[in-house]
Amino acid sequence: MKKLISTLMLILALTTVSFAQKSNVSKAKNAISSDTPDFKAAREAIKPALADPTTMNEANTWYIAGLIGYNENDSYYKLAVLNKDYDKDAKGKAILESYDYFLKAYELDQKPDEKGKVKPKFTKDIKTKITEYYKTQSNLVAYGAYLYDKKDYQNTVKAFDTYLAIPKLPMMNNEIDTNDSTYKMIKYYDAYAAKQAAMPEKAIELLNSLKNDNYEGVSVYQLLYEQYFEAKDTLKGVDVLKEGVQKFPNESWFIQNLINYYIFTSKYKDAIVYLDNAISQDPKSSQYHYAKGNMEEQLLDYDQALAEFNKAIELDPTYSDAYYGTGRLYYNKAVKQLEQADKIKDIKKSNDAKKQVDDLFKQSIPLFKKAIELKPTDIEVKKALRTVYYRLNMDAEWDAINKEIKAAN
Repeated sequence: MKKLISTLMLILALTTVSFAQKSNVSKAKNAISSDTPDFKAAREAIKPALADPTTMNEANTWYIAGLIGYNENDSYYKLAVLNKDYDKDAKGKAILESYDYFLKAYELDQKPDEKGKVKPKFTKDIKTKITEYYKTQSNLVAYGAYLYDKKDYQNTVKAFDTYLAIPKLPMMNNEIDTNDSTYKMIKYYDAYAAKQAAMPEKAIELLNSLKNDNYEGVSVYQLLYEQYFEAKDTLKGVDVLKEGVQKFPNESWFIQNLINYYIFTSKYKDAIVYLDNAISQDPKSSQYHYAKGNMEEQLLDYDQALAEFNKAIELDPTYSDAYYGTGRLYYNKAVKQLEQADKIKDIKKSNDAKKQVDDLFKQSIPLFKKAIELKPTDIEVKKALRTVYYRLNMDAEWDAINKEIKAAN
């Protein structure tokens, strides 16, 4: 008898709990259905029902939870239509909250009943409401744009991710065409927000999907390159630059960055390959010839380096760096020959060799002076010229340039 009474008491207790939670669901529904909806009270009522075993597995519980945010968003929308002030943060958060609840309600709505049949009660309405979040730009698109303007990039990603996910939901049955400009635009700004939020992997995923979407092609490749380097995936970043060179041959940004990469990684032969490519596209670029001259100098091909520097000067007679590069070539050649001359044991031959070295040093002087004339503030060139004057025992000239250097410091 005691066991029977205990069992009956337990059943009664469970029934009471179940009734209480169903009552909470009804309270929440009533709170948002009145003429003056109380969304706070509705959330407080539904909260325990979402966690209680007696109601947490019912689609209705989650559907009503979703309606709270949906109706709240709608109330803000009506204020916006009337040009009245409203809380944009609260409106956006209501959308995202209800979206998550609706997805859970949809999931539970697909479960078969005791007879194994699926008889959804809420799916049609949920689909309509989520489609509204997608198609009405004052919802997810506006919220993401608002967060973007606030520079709240992490939450921008969340809002735009939600927008981008909707067409792929099973309930949508591939009915929403994502090959439209708005969808591509949101994906692009989602990627940019991910970049700003220091989420390179996320940005890379989005940008790679945009590569074939024919949207902002150049910018997509540029951002993708930057994000691969941010993620420390240098090889893939370089691959993107190479793709960019092929896909956008008229955009010098890609080939210039590729050349810079090879220069900074001391891969001078690779740099020259792309410099030759760049020169073939823009043969009148003095900068390309100057850069190639530097690479040839690094590879100790001084004659070719000199030819490139001279070509740069021919194309742009005001190119200070090209004059400096040419003067530096003569100076470096002189230094190397001086080292060889010092190794000659025959004093006469050694002195003859050193006279040739002096001639090379002298050839650098007018080039350094021309570079200074074109760029008077370039201290490095002045220091190089000062060194030449010192080696050639040109004391008066040394004093003059040394005063200029000291005055600049």
